[in-house]
Amino acid sequence: MPAETASAAGNLDDDDYPAYTMGRAADLLGATPAFLRALGEAELITPLRSEGGHRRYSRRQLRIAARARELVDQGTPVEAACRIVSLEDQLDDALRRNREMRRKLDEHGANT
Repeated sequence: MPAETASAAGNLDDDDYPAYTMGRAADLLGATPAFLRALGEAELITPLRSEGGHRRYSRRQLRIAARARELVDQGTPVEAACRIVSLEDQLDDALRRNREMRRKLDEHGANT
């Protein structure tokens, strides 16, 4: 297998690899390209651009977009859905850091 093909195949396991075109991403989400553009305008997700300037999305971005889509389907305006998803992400990050710090403190306490 050529090195380029092997490298591309390895990227398929990468959640941040921009593997999906806008059309494919919209199909997977059951949304429209306009919905994805709105998420980009709200700065919830920032698609990467191909050499030709086309938007490309990663699996991580599709999960974020899917959560926003859930909220929109429940009647939440797009801008509010983006803010909610952003705040949920910040909360998850803060909780993860808190667990990490508690683990380190517990390890430190066990070592003294």
